[in-house]
Amino acid sequence: MSHHGVGPRAVMRSVAFLTAGVLAVSLAACSEDDPDTRPLAGQDIAPADRDRIADGGTVRWAVDTVPETLNTFQSDADATTSRVAGAVLPSMYRLDERGRPERNADYLESAKIVEREPQQVVLYKLNQQAVWSDGREIGAADFAAQWRALSGKDTAYWTARNAGYERIEKIERGDSDLEVRVTFRKPYADWQSLFSPLYPKDVMGTPNTFNDGARRKLKVTAGPFAIDKINRKAREVRLKRNPRWWGHKPKLSELVLRAVPRDKRAAALAAGRLDLAEIDPSAARRITTAAGGKGSAGAPLAHGPGAALTPAQALRSWAIANGSDKGAADEETTAREKRSKAIAKYNKEQSVLRRLVVRKSLEPAYTQLALNGAEGPLADERVRRAVARALDRDELARVVLQPLGLPAEPVGSHLALAGQAAYADNSGALGEQDTEEAQALLADAGWVRGGPVKAKKAKKEAAKGAGSEASKKPDDGTYIVGAEDKSGAVYDPASDEGVGDDSKPGGHGTSTVLVPAPIAQLRTALLDQAAAQAERRETDEADGEKQEPARDGRLKDGGGPGAYAPKGTAAPAGAAAKPLAKDGKALSLRFVLPSGPGTEPLRAVGERIARMLDRIGVRTEISKVSDASYFKDHIASGQYDLALYSWPASAFPATDARPIYAKPVPAADGSLNVEQNYTRVGTDQVDQLFDQAVAELDEKESRSLVRKADARIWAAAGSIPLYQRPQLVAARPNLVNAGAFGFETPVYEDMGYLKKGVRRVS
Repeated sequence: MSHHGVGPRAVMRSVAFLTAGVLAVSLAACSEDDPDTRPLAGQDIAPADRDRIADGGTVRWAVDTVPETLNTFQSDADATTSRVAGAVLPSMYRLDERGRPERNADYLESAKIVEREPQQVVLYKLNQQAVWSDGREIGAADFAAQWRALSGKDTAYWTARNAGYERIEKIERGDSDLEVRVTFRKPYADWQSLFSPLYPKDVMGTPNTFNDGARRKLKVTAGPFAIDKINRKAREVRLKRNPRWWGHKPKLSELVLRAVPRDKRAAALAAGRLDLAEIDPSAARRITTAAGGKGSAGAPLAHGPGAALTPAQALRSWAIANGSDKGAADEETTAREKRSKAIAKYNKEQSVLRRLVVRKSLEPAYTQLALNGAEGPLADERVRRAVARALDRDELARVVLQPLGLPAEPVGSHLALAGQAAYADNSGALGEQDTEEAQALLADAGWVRGGPVKAKKAKKEAAKGAGSEASKKPDDGTYIVGAEDKSGAVYDPASDEGVGDDSKPGGHGTSTVLVPAPIAQLRTALLDQAAAQAERRETDEADGEKQEPARDGRLKDGGGPGAYAPKGTAAPAGAAAKPLAKDGKALSLRFVLPSGPGTEPLRAVGERIARMLDRIGVRTEISKVSDASYFKDHIASGQYDLALYSWPASAFPATDARPIYAKPVPAADGSLNVEQNYTRVGTDQVDQLFDQAVAELDEKESRSLVRKADARIWAAAGSIPLYQRPQLVAARPNLVNAGAFGFETPVYEDMGYLKKGVRRVS
């Protein structure tokens, strides 16, 4: 998973103001057959027929980690674990380009439910050519060993999940060695999720081999590739062709999974260390700009190091370097030399990056706003619903996806994405953006605008000396939106520069703005104010409240154009009204956001959300925390009010989504068992609908139950899906059947390089 997403294995709501009639209509609509949908964006993998692909070659594919374990059923398994397993182990089912399960013919001749009463029985007929790398046939013994290990009955197996396997009663050989009969103790709708991947009985047979035998090596495999070597020092996993593979021979002779941090991938691509890499928007812009030829032949760059250096700054830099102040001259000369080297390095990298292409689609995951309902204001469902009704989800999707040329549509379901069988837009159960309705919900919950607030002495003293303190101590990453109209810098997805970035050459030296604040803070503050004023102007115009000039030509109070008035000047018209308060406390929510490289888009979305909430009188205290602590110390532990993180889509939502939305229950030790429900918001009705869906063998009825569960999740407003995440992949232009896969499981044996002289068909 990419930044601040939650993997399905790693870690993977009756509403007072929603009348029974409205909810009934919403749920009834969910039971209807929805039109067949397609993914919002198709995959982008440069498809090519196998006869056009050269035999041999190596692809070096960027991953986030070298996996700690090769056993996908253990708690520390990660995305690289799954990628290795997909290339070297059997999977009975794989996902197609619409995120729906399809039979994997390399392993299965057929699989179907042959009995429903008195018990569900599934009969698997295996491909007679399917063998493990030691020559043994894949068979019932392997299925049975995996079931016993994952059933949850033997606690000596250190398993992270057993969903579905605990519903099996027995596994036995069919009429031949190629048949496997699986009898279920309880009906299981998502039976196609099982045995993918399938490990050999040598791994699953005993607790010792399960716990330790497949962590660092897999002696026996059965995929198109086999593990050649895991080099932890070089941070790479090398896969080679499996000589016993019975399917299409892999076009590549070698596949190297190389761990490279995301903010280092552009440099690694430029250095020739990678051929395929998922990248962030800033790296994608570098590549597409380089491909356009900008900055070549010594022309000045419009991006990268030194791009922000204006002619006036360049002249001033030259003057200082050649001035009479030796100390300043030496310092400036050093800075100029450093800048020149950075520009030369950047130009060299661009000359290589221009030979790459960026393939783009939408990742099978969505970003959501999580509302912690465990305590505080958000424990009140009316406040959560007010927050949700304040959001313009269309705007939030546009700010992230539109600059990338991807469909900018908000996600309408917690449990599936457009294209998947269970998808239906159930956001109507909560309602669209409506400022007046949001304010009415808050008023009903007892939050009064301009109500008395018990001031905290420490905060008063801090505010009193805010101007001088800014220059004395560093920014701790926390600020309050609404308190001083400081709503966060505007993220421009079309810009190469990060928010508040003052590290580029050209930013060196004394600021020309005469204020006692660091330039990074100043720039952020100015952008904050400008963005907030622009937002207010748009709102005023929409409401018909735009200030008009008086007959004498003078502007009315608050309508003056220009920059920033001196301290003490009256606030402009449309400025935020007094905050909401209740029982002597202002309505303020702690909004936790990550601060690491590549998280600028997420922070930009967070800051826009903060401004939207400010309009209804809700202040947000934004805390920017390190990537390392973001999930573990804040999301999972519940130390937040609002947060942004992602969930992957599943082809089996009745199974995989239940722990994410299950109602928290008290544990034996008195703590709250939340499973993966980090919003701490759940209802008995949602749990019941999931239980019914997972036991319903009629696919149409099971999907209807999943959609009803989704409508209730929307109504409880514990989490608000925003947009499907962008998937940007840099690749060699002659590398085919690889790139932005979208939903589809990669077909590793079809990846390769075009033959010389063969052009890719667009």
